[in-house]
Amino acid sequence: MDLGLKDRVYIVTGASRGLGNATAAALAADGAKVVVSGRDEEGVTAAAAELGDGVVGVAADNADPAAAQRLVDTAKERFGRLDGILVSVGGPPPGLLADNTDDQWQSAFESVFLGAVRLARTAAAALGEGGVIGFVLSGSVHEPIAGLTISNGLRPGLAGFAKSLADELGPVGIRVVGILPARIDTDRVRELDSLSGDAEAARAANEALIPLRRYGTPEEFGKTAAFLLSPAASYLTGVMVPVDGGYRHGF
Repeated sequence: MDLGLKDRVYIVTGASRGLGNATAAALAADGAKVVVSGRDEEGVTAAAAELGDGVVGVAADNADPAAAQRLVDTAKERFGRLDGILVSVGGPPPGLLADNTDDQWQSAFESVFLGAVRLARTAAAALGEGGVIGFVLSGSVHEPIAGLTISNGLRPGLAGFAKSLADELGPVGIRVVGILPARIDTDRVRELDSLSGDAEAARAANEALIPLRRYGTPEEFGKTAAFLLSPAASYLTGVMVPVDGGYRHGF
């Protein structure tokens, strides 16, 4: 199946590693041009080089008010256009109500929520009909995840913003989608498993709750995200798509 990605231009944030990196790889493999960003200049430069020709790395922090325009400008200067963006950012620190400080909440709000709003607003102004804005969210959009109080507070709000944006931008032909990973085998998820003190036991317990009885791979997430960002998904907007091995059974 041809996803229609050849020579289309995307921005993927948080793409030095993990889910953003896997999505950028899937887009580039199908012929798209990609601007990838990450907070660490050395890391994002290395990631762009590994992803191959047609991928440009930009050191940018989603929390930086200037980052959004810099990424859009880079896409236009290097590739002449912009067709879509996937907003991905590292997860907020774990913890319960009594554990997380005001500074942690504020920092997470700036990067996870307000940074995503700025990126979406700036991208929307540059996109034309057929453009797409995607958000990497979490299963916490539907149900809180134990030990991730900050994420549980911010991700559902961002999902509501995405749905509102779909209504606003639909009339001009711009789509908005949310992608809800669960247990994908990334550094972040392995770190969360280790918080229990027995990462192997935690993983086994989590796998037992997944109908496919395994964690997903970043590549599986990346291919799903690439489809949702592609013209092949041209009639999908305002949706929250779980990538979770059946954990929520589609709800």
